Amino acid sequence: MILVTGATGTVGREVVRRLPRDLAVRVMVRDPSRVEGAAPGTEVVAGDYGDPASLDRALRGVRRAFVLTSRVGRDDDARFLRAARSAGVRHLVKVSAAAVADEGADDLITRWQRTNERLLMDSGTGWTVLRPRAFMSNSLSWAASIASEGVVRALYGTSANACVDPRDVAAAAVCALTEDGHEGRIHTLTGPQSITAVEQAAELGRLLGSPLRFEELSPDRARARLRERHPAEVVEALLACAERQRAGAKAGVEDTVLRLTGRPARSFRTWAEDHREVFCRMT
Repeated sequence: MILVTGATGTVGREVVRRLPRDLAVRVMVRDPSRVEGAAPGTEVVAGDYGDPASLDRALRGVRRAFVLTSRVGRDDDARFLRAARSAGVRHLVKVSAAAVADEGADDLITRWQRTNERLLMDSGTGWTVLRPRAFMSNSLSWAASIASEGVVRALYGTSANACVDPRDVAAAAVCALTEDGHEGRIHTLTGPQSITAVEQAAELGRLLGSPLRFEELSPDRARARLRERHPAEVVEALLACAERQRAGAKAGVEDTVLRLTGRPARSFRTWAEDHREVFCRMT
């Protein structure tokens, strides 16, 4: 039995869609009604990292599990690891972040991910860690301003990030969940080239048939916009990440997706073409 957590999220839902149909799969989500794309016979259970009884139910009989946590600063990983050990789970595949390997990264989010990785590696359970760069899907946050103003706004528009298609992260996770040879390994996942926000805006403009204007945000304006969606300490962590990107820390490209899946990582152009209808609905 394979358990998938976060099955309604950007990566988790793609993992569910890509797992072989002949495997026994269970998904754990807070709201089972939101699960889409699961194969017939997939077991869907309600669960939450903060509810030990629900974790015990979700992990009963599970041999391998996909673990994705997102509540920064919470002890969700520790809770899940305790329950997984008690249930006898043999292998955990966790989504972390590429910044963990950067000695210059000391923001709240990266420290939290480092702590979670150490907990996993010291747990006595087999493990695989996936460290993706930023998701290409983050550009969906521009859809509203593209629709209303034909504008993309971002901080440090000429800084490059080797962002990755979430579908490639999911494909790597499926490899680790279904193949031997991944235990004790760390897979850093990037796109095929680094790209700036200005270049992404230009690509989206070509796709939509109308040039988009890029407007660079000042750090103060970016901080104000981020505070509309995140706690202050998370906002400062995101701004620190942006500073590291401006310094070139996120531009490195890896061929991990090709090595794991046998095909190259998808480009931003491919991701945008495949999600064109989202932006078209907004225009």
